[in-house]
Amino acid sequence: MFCCRYALPFITKRLKSVEIARPRSPRTTVVCAAKGPRPRYPRVWKSRKRIGTVSKSAKLVSCVKELSNVKEEVYGALDSFIAWELEFPLITVKKALKILQNEQEWKRIIQVIKWMLSKGQGRTMGTYFTLLNALAADGRLDEAEELWAKLFSDNLESTPRIFFDKIISIYYHKGMHEKMFEVFADMEELGVKPSISVVSMVGNVFQQLGMLDKYDKLKKKYPPPKWEYRYIKGKRVKIQVKQLQEFDKIAKGVTEEKETDKNLSVLHEEAEES
Repeated sequence: MFCCRYALPFITKRLKSVEIARPRSPRTTVVCAAKGPRPRYPRVWKSRKRIGTVSKSAKLVSCVKELSNVKEEVYGALDSFIAWELEFPLITVKKALKILQNEQEWKRIIQVIKWMLSKGQGRTMGTYFTLLNALAADGRLDEAEELWAKLFSDNLESTPRIFFDKIISIYYHKGMHEKMFEVFADMEELGVKPSISVVSMVGNVFQQLGMLDKYDKLKKKYPPPKWEYRYIKGKRVKIQVKQLQEFDKIAKGVTEEKETDKNLSVLHEEAEES
C-alpha cells in the first residue's frame, strides 16, 4: 500500500536555552498545590530580638527597687512595663516575685502581688500564700488576718494545710493563743491532719498554760511519727525522725557559721576603713 508522509524539516540553528525567572528569595514563597507560589511578607508586630523571661524578670526587679512606696508611682511603672505586651507576662512576674522573696523585699512583693491581682491575673493559692507570708513578715497582722478569713470562707473544705500551718505559726510567734486554738479546732473539724510543727507548737502552748491533760490527749491523738518524707534534689526520700533532727541541727549549724563569717568579714572591713 502506498502512503505519503511529510519529511521532517532540517534544523540548521541550535536550540536556545530559555531562562525561567524565579524569585530570588525562596524563603518568602510558599508553593501551593493549586495556584503556585505566593509571596509571604514579614509581620510588623513580631520583633526578631527576643528577650527571655529571666532577663525580663531581672529588669522588672531593678525597675521596682528604684521606686518609692507611693502606690500610684509603683502601679504606673508596672503598667508602663507591660504596655507593649500582647498578653500579661505572668511567668516574668512570678520569677520576679521569686527573686524578691529570696532578697526578702516584702514591701515590694506586696505591691507587685496587689497590682497583679488588680489586673485579674495570678489568682492562685500559691500567689495568696506568698502574699500571706509577705504580710506576716512585714508586720501587717491585720491585713494577714483579713486575707486568711477571706481565703478560709471562700475555700472552706479545700483550704491547703500549708495555710493552716502558716497562720498557726503567726499566732504562735505573736502570742495569740486563743486564735491559734480556734484555727486548730477548725482543722480538726474539717479533718485536716496537722503537721509535726503544728502539734509541737500547740503542745508547747498547752505546757506554758498548764493544760497538761490536753497536752497528754494531744500526744496520744497525734503521736510523733517514726518516719518522715523529704524531697532531696527533686526525689522523695524516707528518713527516720532521729536522722531528720540531726540533719536539721547540722543545717542550722552551717547557717549559723555562715552568718558569723559574714559578721566577722563586715567588722574586719569596717576596721580597715577606720
